[in-house]
Amino acid sequence: MDMKHHSWLGRTINVIDSSDVSLIGMKGLVLDETRETIVISHDEQTKTLGKQAIRFTVDDSKVINGSLVRQRAEDRINRNYKEDAE
Repeated sequence: MDMKHHSWLGRTINVIDSSDVSLIGMKGLVLDETRETIVISHDEQTKTLGKQAIRFTVDDSKVINGSLVRQRAEDRINRNYKEDAE
């Protein structure tokens, strides 16, 4: 399942790679999503992650490059993506 076309709210994301090494391995439940950020619940705290800086999985799906999905959720869901552009 290609998670780029689904809502991420209430799903678990896992940061695979990041320009900020402190974010690598961070895992949490998605609480909100904006054009530029994803807000997650991590270790009973709320963390805001910049999409531009991370590569992540949603519910252990294929790796998603955050810089390629910098749209509002409602725009991202209907967008066509080139395969293997990551």
